[in-house]
Amino acid sequence: MKNNKTALVFKILILVIVILLGIIVYAFVIRPQITSYAVKVYNQGYENAILQVVQEIVTCKPVPLRVGDETINIIAVECLNLPKG
Repeated sequence: MKNNKTALVFKILILVIVILLGIIVYAFVIRPQITSYAVKVYNQGYENAILQVVQEIVTCKPVPLRVGDETINIIAVECLNLPKG
């Protein structure tokens, strides 16, 4: 009877240790990798969006951009025929 209780306590202790190790591995290994990947993808998307806008702007056509509830048109300064002086 005593051996059964000892074995049960030992199994529960092993289970608790495995669960704690899983939490530690997730917190210090898996989660930082997921966060790093998400930041990398976000930055890549941001850069791609900026590059697409710039590629449209240099064609000297106005590029509409939504800012909140408003739309603004962007055009390269080089495309404007400003008087010199």
